[in-house]
Amino acid sequence: MDINDFRGLATIFTMIAFFGIVIWAYSSKRKKTFDEAANLPFEDEALHEKTQARTGDDK
Repeated sequence: MDINDFRGLATIFTMIAFFGIVIWAYSSKRKKTFDEAANLPFEDEALHEKTQARTGDDK
């Protein structure tokens, strides 16, 4: 076995890992978790508005 065989195997393992991550990321089981994570900045905004309303700060 020479270095080119190792390079070929590394390429194959990297492709398998890439496709595994893609399948994991687009899995329907993960949709709810990713949607919640995507909406976190907006939840912070709602919390900020609540805090402003409670303290009467209009800044």
